[in-house]
Amino acid sequence: MTGWLGGLEERARTVLPAPVAEYVAQGARESLTTAAAVGAWREHRFLPHVLRDVTDVDPGVELLGRRSELPWGVAPTTLQRAVHPEGELAMARATHAAGGLVVVSSNAGTPFAEIGETGARWWLQAYLPADRTLAEPMLARARDAGAEAVVLTVDTPVVATKYAAGESVWATVDPGLVRVNFGPDHEGRPGADKATDLGPHDLDWLRETAGLPVVVKGVLRPDDARRCVEAGAAAVWVSNHGGRQLDRAATTAHALPAVAAEVGADAEVYVDGGLRTGLDVLTALALGADAAFLGRPPLWALAEGETGVARLHAELLEETVEALRLAGCRTVADTRGLLATPPVPGA
Repeated sequence: MTGWLGGLEERARTVLPAPVAEYVAQGARESLTTAAAVGAWREHRFLPHVLRDVTDVDPGVELLGRRSELPWGVAPTTLQRAVHPEGELAMARATHAAGGLVVVSSNAGTPFAEIGETGARWWLQAYLPADRTLAEPMLARARDAGAEAVVLTVDTPVVATKYAAGESVWATVDPGLVRVNFGPDHEGRPGADKATDLGPHDLDWLRETAGLPVVVKGVLRPDDARRCVEAGAAAVWVSNHGGRQLDRAATTAHALPAVAAEVGADAEVYVDGGLRTGLDVLTALALGADAAFLGRPPLWALAEGETGVARLHAELLEETVEALRLAGCRTVADTRGLLATPPVPGA
């Protein structure tokens, strides 16, 4: 990658404390899944349409019944206030100005009420604890602050081992920069650990408790996607947690087509993992995603503050609109069937 977007990580590393930069970049174990993510999108090749009027191109999408001007959203990430003092507020303001959607981590370092006051459209990401009732106060705070959906992360029964280089971020970061939306004694209470017994019934409980639609994040298999939809999920989010959970898990670029084919007619399908350019966004849409989500790029951009996140959205939108035009697509719906098969490994 070249240009401003291509230099995001390098520039961020010059200003971030080394443990914070390492935390953002690292994957689980040997980081094989993380390392493969970016290249997997580039294995696909387009068969562009011609003789199409692309004077007016609309990259917007509908996400759970509301329009987003961007065909991507900001994925949930923690330690945003360690990346920049304004953290989630800067992320939300810049994304709101761009007409997009931000998903806020349950481990956020900013009160939900303050995020809601930015006017941004936002969803809550949540893990369920072993004692489900311990999640109820956080869910209520998010709903009261304007969260429109709950994104249940299902690929983290335990946190995977990371082979961190140098000092651990948790030894250097102020604990007050994370998990401010939990009660002060939450982590010490019995049953506060992440649930290892999640099941389809939890989707119904979460939807009724929060009073919000539920998106299931962390799905790579079409049979699991079908179970989610049958359990009432409004959307299925294809994700391997940025390669931070089960190392050697399939890349999302490879897992997405089968999931979209299985449930795309019945629920919205999202994807994250390794998307860096407008061509990557076009590829994700062509593979059946209703929207893409970005994890690390907004964090690297956040190192430059709200203006950095704003520029990320602006430059990626410019690239995506150009890609749509060159592919002969006026809307996201036109991208279906745009790819040659099979992919080209290692291209």
